[in-house]
Amino acid sequence: MRLAKKVLLIGWDAADWKIISPMLDAGLLPTLNKFVEQGVMGNLATLDPPLSPILWTSIATGKTADEHGILGFVEPDANYQTVRPVSSRSRKVKALWNMLSQKGLKSNVVGWWPSNPAEPINGVMVSNFFQKIKGKYGEPWPMPDGSIHPKSMEHISEWRVHPGELTLSHILPFVPEALKVDQEKDKHLSSVAKILAECSSIHGAATWLMQNTEWDFMAVYYDAVDHFCHGFMKFHPPQRKNIPDNLYELYKDVVQGAYRFHDMMLERMLQLAGDDTTVIIMSDHGFHSDHLRPNRIPKEPAGPAFEHAPFGIFTMKGPHIKKDERIYGATLLDIAPTVLTLFGLPVGKDMIGKSLLQSFNKKVEPTYIDSWENVTEGDAGMLPGDVREDPWAAKAAMDQLIELGYVEKPGEDKEKALKKITDESQFYLARVLMYRKKFSEAMVILEKIFSENIDKLRYGLALHECYMALNKNEECRVLMDKLRTTEAAELARLDLLEAGLFIAENKPRKAMELLEKAEQRSAHLPYYYNELGRVYQRLGKWDKAQQAYNRALDIDANNASAHLGIARSLLRTKEYEQAAEESLAAIGLMYAMPQAHYCLGEAMYNLELYHDAAMAFEVVISQAPGSRKAHQWLLKIYREHLHDEEKIKYHEQFIMENIKGTITVVSGLPRTGTSMIMQMLNAGGVEILTDNIRANDTNNPKGYLEFEKVKSLFRDNTWVNEAVDKAVKVVAPLLPNLPAAYNYKIIFMQRDMDEVLRSQQVMLGHNRAVRQEAYPIALAEAFTKQLEKADAWIARTPGAEVLKLNYKEVIANPQEAAETIASFLDEEMEIDKMVEVVDASLYRNKGDVKD
Repeated sequence: MRLAKKVLLIGWDAADWKIISPMLDAGLLPTLNKFVEQGVMGNLATLDPPLSPILWTSIATGKTADEHGILGFVEPDANYQTVRPVSSRSRKVKALWNMLSQKGLKSNVVGWWPSNPAEPINGVMVSNFFQKIKGKYGEPWPMPDGSIHPKSMEHISEWRVHPGELTLSHILPFVPEALKVDQEKDKHLSSVAKILAECSSIHGAATWLMQNTEWDFMAVYYDAVDHFCHGFMKFHPPQRKNIPDNLYELYKDVVQGAYRFHDMMLERMLQLAGDDTTVIIMSDHGFHSDHLRPNRIPKEPAGPAFEHAPFGIFTMKGPHIKKDERIYGATLLDIAPTVLTLFGLPVGKDMIGKSLLQSFNKKVEPTYIDSWENVTEGDAGMLPGDVREDPWAAKAAMDQLIELGYVEKPGEDKEKALKKITDESQFYLARVLMYRKKFSEAMVILEKIFSENIDKLRYGLALHECYMALNKNEECRVLMDKLRTTEAAELARLDLLEAGLFIAENKPRKAMELLEKAEQRSAHLPYYYNELGRVYQRLGKWDKAQQAYNRALDIDANNASAHLGIARSLLRTKEYEQAAEESLAAIGLMYAMPQAHYCLGEAMYNLELYHDAAMAFEVVISQAPGSRKAHQWLLKIYREHLHDEEKIKYHEQFIMENIKGTITVVSGLPRTGTSMIMQMLNAGGVEILTDNIRANDTNNPKGYLEFEKVKSLFRDNTWVNEAVDKAVKVVAPLLPNLPAAYNYKIIFMQRDMDEVLRSQQVMLGHNRAVRQEAYPIALAEAFTKQLEKADAWIARTPGAEVLKLNYKEVIANPQEAAETIASFLDEEMEIDKMVEVVDASLYRNKGDVKD
């Protein structure tokens, strides 16, 4: 069902609600204010890396850069062995205008980045080279090749504006005191004029096309807000310490002037579009305008992107669109599916985003196809095959020809430039893969480029993130040592990363020590307080965790991770209503956050809002299909409260067929403290698998907590499913008999072999042998081999994680042991109760047994 007669998509690069909202309240953006009141609005989450050519291509295709092929601002020109601006030749997949062309719909596309050379679509395309200024005013200004399709429309070039045409009256709205500027020394006015002229050129072409051509879809990209912000945000109020008074007074109005100019342009576009057109206004990212503005821009190719904020704007109005409502959880990848749905066309299943159905005032059911890449009927209007190319594949082919001696090697400078952009583009590709949680693929790329560029700290930091996500703690520790030898200015950042590594290594105390050390240099970073909150949660200190996360929100109110951290803490203190509110706050900022939906589901369940809880957990399994706990919650809700037999059957079968359960295993040799650990887990709130057949005795007065069937594990493992989500004791020699169908968290107890043997002999009543110090060498060797076999099984079992604890150290410091166990299991446990279980008086068989 087609919902929109026409769709106008307006892109304002870098537009941000943080600047827009107070301007709306002050009545400075009347057109946008009326627009928002007549439609829906919300944040639009950006992608990583937040680089405009990548992002605008994702907006138009519904796909990320690993699929669409645009990997940055520049690309290699294989024919000339040089670097060129990124172009439409490199895009591998169809954009919206290609899909619409195949269905006979006319599109006008103006200024989209990148879109040169213009594609032969059904309609008109004005590329992003159209408005670029060349030469002085009055000199010939030819159109770059391929700027406009069809060629019959090249007369649109008459609408281009040169900076030399602008007068003082055009500049004064941006710089009211422009007459005070010494233009020989201060070139800021020239910058204002250039940005304004290029923006006006785009607007002129767009409005002419709206008036003089038939169109179904119109996409117009304005980069002026982004350019004005990069050039003048440093002067935006409030005044920063390093900004001289005279420059602040001159240029403090430029950014607001840019938004007011866009509001004026919007008024004209809406008049031309008419009320029957559905209009979307959006930005690819925001722009830090407050205390989050970086103090310095890193000296790297994409350094200016550090000024970008993670949320852009989204607002839409038109027939069938709700009025004056807010939507939540939108991302850039949702734009293409939404436009297709507006036209009644199917969404590709290979598109990552979703149609923003919450925007519509009626129930809409999108249709789907596997992929628009498979649609062959109709002319898509893409560039011919001999024009389109993968520049990186072309470069690789040219490199091979050079290596074979068929082509002359480029000069050293060219070679260095090509190597530099190749590495940087691979870095961007790795970040895209990381955004998509494809950490293994990203790791391979990053290991290569970091090994070749050990001085590039950003490569190492990204590799660190991959190792952490893949639980490669040993590799991460080696990498951390390397990173410590690089740029000293980043040591505060490294302290925070190493604190995260200590958490992963189940050493929350060391993490806390490092965070305390880093506080003075990192207290301005929301990430610092997020890490601090994580540590407090691992220690079971929920109030302090909340305080830390609230400090993060004081710095950055749009910090979704901080809202999630508060929600988790509130769940543990049984403040369910507030936990639900914080979960919703996190979801509103970042919809694709399954952990937040999980917390919301748990809160709703405890508030006895079972339908809402089920909806939340359903979102979890849609975003993270392998979440066993979410499936279990749904099974419980549908079985005990909603009584939905079909759902019950589905979740039972799905769990059985697709999801491994996790079993906590306490292991080690007999008399290494395994019973003590079982008692600690029991006291901490972990469910224990035990039949209590073996009673406590003088050797173990607090109980063994064993399960009789474990003894026959070598011939019967059918009972193991009973241990899922519980803790069970399994002695080390039996570990290799555990079935591979489960994930295992193994707490492995270690103790001096002399003490183990002495304790075992005393337990067996062989006190005489102990008194005579008869050392059973053969038994010690046999036990050592059993331990080696257990270690080897753990190493080769993909689903097995191990935490090794020393019995003597647990006795000496039960608090740290309890915290380490809770961290390893990633559970909120009753630490104090666990500590109470440990009885040092039971450490009775000490000292060496001599042979």
